[in-house]
Amino acid sequence: MTHVPAAPGDSPFQTEPTPRDEAPQFVLPLVVRIEKSAPPARTDALETAARAVLVLLGDERARGDGEWAEAVRDWEDARIRKVVRRARGAEWRRAQELPGITLTGATAEVRVFPPIPLDGWPKELAKLQVSGTELGDPEPPAGPDRTAPVLWLNPELEMSAGKEMAQVGHGAQLAWWALSDAAREAWRTAGYPLAVRTATPAHWRELTTSGLPLVRDAGFTEIAPGSATVVADHPALR
Repeated sequence: MTHVPAAPGDSPFQTEPTPRDEAPQFVLPLVVRIEKSAPPARTDALETAARAVLVLLGDERARGDGEWAEAVRDWEDARIRKVVRRARGAEWRRAQELPGITLTGATAEVRVFPPIPLDGWPKELAKLQVSGTELGDPEPPAGPDRTAPVLWLNPELEMSAGKEMAQVGHGAQLAWWALSDAAREAWRTAGYPLAVRTATPAHWRELTTSGLPLVRDAGFTEIAPGSATVVADHPALR
């Protein structure tokens, strides 16, 4: 799959009306497993969600004439929406039966599904809750490996874990679009290594003027329209 990133005035994540709003709207569903007895660590859940988006984008079924390719193209022609819902027990088992890909991190499990119409959620996913994805880290994450991609979160915004999962997924996708075919293949072959960290205020100011891919949220939930949420710092883009 190839994709040309939108021009600065026509970002799929910005809120100003554009021709993208006239296209049928699709959403990429992600479901995170949150068992009461063993919830995942927040950073691991964020990183696993971001990798799940990349794995779907790089999957043969999402490219060319693959069975998910048309849905992915329709989704990319409109606003790039992602919705994260939570599941446990039987809910998680039912979600596993739908077409999709499950990614497993150190503590987290996230299943990503091919895009669906905004109002066309399967009943197995429609009943899952959006709220409640409040997670924490048992201890602060270590400094990231700067030779690998880092998705930097805005330190001045407060978002739920579910919202942050969607935002880092956006950041990973923007990095994917910005890379050359060779760099994409190298990332895929390596297993999509990445880290998610919250920037310091000073570093965030540098990042937002660096020219690296920057996510500006459409403001449908939690935060104001146009808020800068994530900068995707991939070594190949520096």
